[in-house]
Amino acid sequence: MIKKFLDLGIQPLANRYLTKKDILKKTQELFYHLEVGFNTRTKLVSILNKIPSKIIFDDKYPYRSSMSQTMKISFKKLAKDIVNIYNPHMILEIGSNDGALIRNFSKKKAICIEPCKNLAKITKRMGYKTYSNFWDIQLAKKIKSKNIDLIYSANTLSHINDISSVFSSIVHVLTDDGILIMEEPSFLECLKKVAYDQFYNEHIHVFSLSSIINLVKKFNLEVFNIEKLNTHGGSLRYHIKRVSNNKFEIDNKVKIQLEQELMNGIDKYSTYIKFKNKVINSKKKLKQIFLRLKKKNKKIIGYGATAKSTTVLNFCNIKNETLEYFLDTTPGKIGKYMPGTHISIKGYNRSLLNEADYAFLGAWNLKEEIFKKERRYIKNGGKFITHVPVPKII
Repeated sequence: MIKKFLDLGIQPLANRYLTKKDILKKTQELFYHLEVGFNTRTKLVSILNKIPSKIIFDDKYPYRSSMSQTMKISFKKLAKDIVNIYNPHMILEIGSNDGALIRNFSKKKAICIEPCKNLAKITKRMGYKTYSNFWDIQLAKKIKSKNIDLIYSANTLSHINDISSVFSSIVHVLTDDGILIMEEPSFLECLKKVAYDQFYNEHIHVFSLSSIINLVKKFNLEVFNIEKLNTHGGSLRYHIKRVSNNKFEIDNKVKIQLEQELMNGIDKYSTYIKFKNKVINSKKKLKQIFLRLKKKNKKIIGYGATAKSTTVLNFCNIKNETLEYFLDTTPGKIGKYMPGTHISIKGYNRSLLNEADYAFLGAWNLKEEIFKKERRYIKNGGKFITHVPVPKII
């Protein structure tokens, strides 16, 4: 049974940035009602109104993994660990994006799955076998390789509505002793940080260990190890094998994480109602901060025009009279406008940052990386605003 617990209002597509032509022509944006529910049986948290994948993941998809130094470092370390621990004959990556991980593997030992054609072209040019298709059983049957002994996916499986199809397709191509590694934002971290911006049209699901265990067991799969990551505001990396594979014992970290989730009430609907109330309070406090600063005629900009920030801005009704512009380093976003709020996005420039009294952290999950980069701005009196875990000025 799915029980609704959170209503984030009418939202635009989070990664659908507008051009100047769109603004001038008043192009009609696609909006949807962003509501979130909890499955009492599987313990899975999902948005309730889904947008078809083909509308979201097209040939203009803007997110690039390689634009984040944090992600590049994380993937490089992971690639070394994969070789040292599993030494796979063939790796298949679901959602290879611009090749941030796969570039660390031999072209003869890797297969890429990337439905966004603009990104698939990148790994194709790099020389990797790339399927520009959505991951499903039809594609799994199309792949003829019989020695895929490691499947990896980061921040992709949560984008797929039919999660059962995901795992049945994986089971179809994975060798008997093969390993699935998937990493996704952790709902426990989302809960602790009141990070309601993890919910948007692409993030159909936000997983917990509890939900993953429940989802994979019907495919005779089990989680045997996990890693806690700092990426995306707190993620879990799940190591999954067939139940029949006796090469690996279940690590004690799995038990500890499960206990932590249960201790935080991740299996109880009442926990989600408390979360909803915290989100409502977060909205009030963030709006109060902006209102107070604007009354003092302070210049506020956005730092990191992320998909996550789209949820916050539209839920809190923060527009360009409050945030003058966003700064971002992603080429596909620069010169465009934020979905729904139409706040302009400018290419990162330190002088533009220095003009601002305050910068709202759209990319709060990269806070440490940003603060290191902007030491001079902070030293000269510049301040950042965050809404996680509670709205405050840093």
